[in-house]
Amino acid sequence: MSRKHNRVRLAAGWLALAALAAPQLGAQAASPAPAPAPTKTAETLVEYHDDLGRLVRMRAEPQRIVSLAPSLTETVFALDLGARLSGVTDYCDYPPEARTRTRVGGPINPNLEQIVSLHPDIVLAIRSLNRADTVEALDRLGIPVYTTDPRTVEDVVASTRRLGEVLGAKSNGEALAAAMEKRLAELAHRLAGRAPKRVFFVVWLDPIITTGQQTFLADALRHAGAESVITADQDWPQIDIEEVLRQKPDYLVFAGAHQDDPQGTINSLRKRPGWRSLDSVRNEHFAVVSDALDRPAPRMLDAIEDLAHQLHPEAFAHAPVSQSGTSPHRSWL
Repeated sequence: MSRKHNRVRLAAGWLALAALAAPQLGAQAASPAPAPAPTKTAETLVEYHDDLGRLVRMRAEPQRIVSLAPSLTETVFALDLGARLSGVTDYCDYPPEARTRTRVGGPINPNLEQIVSLHPDIVLAIRSLNRADTVEALDRLGIPVYTTDPRTVEDVVASTRRLGEVLGAKSNGEALAAAMEKRLAELAHRLAGRAPKRVFFVVWLDPIITTGQQTFLADALRHAGAESVITADQDWPQIDIEEVLRQKPDYLVFAGAHQDDPQGTINSLRKRPGWRSLDSVRNEHFAVVSDALDRPAPRMLDAIEDLAHQLHPEAFAHAPVSQSGTSPHRSWL
């Protein structure tokens, strides 16, 4: 996989903004003191095939985990294994506790020396974000790397279940995956028979980048009762404004930073040539969700449900009301 391809794939969500602005993120201004080497004792080793088919030989129930992606960090915490997480990337920010872990640089160019100093039992990587060069370098250093490759929402569920087993928390993984499957089934039931909304998902505005049809993000849209108006084969195609105008999306969907100032986003697009001509802009048909939609992790379901509420509010007419007396899901439509 080429570096150029990796940079394009990074465009999904807020992580892309930082990666595009500062692609060399492996070096640290000041590195924490190396972790003491673990005491060598007789260990039980196990073997697993990761999502790429690579045979990974590792310690059973690894106690020192390094994560090379925000989604994997979230998943480790969701499996109730946060105490075992020794290192994370500069962009691992959820849950807040993740910010207290040792930083190993960016996902594209992590600091290998820093990773080695943490004496990890396992390093977790994801194909869509981390480079093959990184995995190969860690292999040569004798550090096992387990790589995930979720392409659909169902893959995210399956990956969560497998990670629970690989990390020695099989019952946690099973319970978490089962809860995710239940939520997806309930959502599918609510949206059954409803025509999907035609949407344009805005990954990036300058240049305009959206999602193709084969990414987990496109599948998340489908689960939320939406379909992308762009049918490009590329995962993260660059689109000109004329194509957006031709497709006439019913809604524009944003995730991440736009969530903090949705009205500012609306006002900005009203002033942009081309964009202001769209009915979805004139009618303020915007849906803004958290960056969880960009991350193939359990929290992704929160964003999928949120988006479904915004696009199909009638399907949730009898949804639970929060203690404040309002729906727990906001809408910017």
